[in-house]
Amino acid sequence: MLGAALTQVAAALRPARDPWWVIGSAAVRLHGAVTSVADIDLLVSARDAAMVLDGWQGTVTIGGASDRFRSAPFARLEGGAMPVEVMGDLEVFLGGGWRVVRPATRVALGAVYVPERVELAAILRSFGRAKDLDRADLLD
Repeated sequence: MLGAALTQVAAALRPARDPWWVIGSAAVRLHGAVTSVADIDLLVSARDAAMVLDGWQGTVTIGGASDRFRSAPFARLEGGAMPVEVMGDLEVFLGGGWRVVRPATRVALGAVYVPERVELAAILRSFGRAKDLDRADLLD
């Protein structure tokens, strides 16, 4: 199921104009760690997020910001092999201010791109949630 979903993500992003990454549990799994994957977290630019949402054949649910995360947009895509959460220009609240989450590394693993292992762990740690900290530990 994950492989089929990643193929769908790659196809949806073929016309992307900006770099994009799979992050979260799917990226941790792609780096070889054993973890469950309930959905695919997709980090894209706002303009590529709009393109993906416009072309999605299934259900698109737009979400809002939280006190920890915001993106333009945040959307959950249903109807593919797995749910996909699209985060356009994601920001995380750290140290009293909003910081853009934009990986410096981009590694092709199969048909998709992920941050390099050490950088992915750092991103997950910046999120600060227990599940993200656990996933970061799997990458060490």
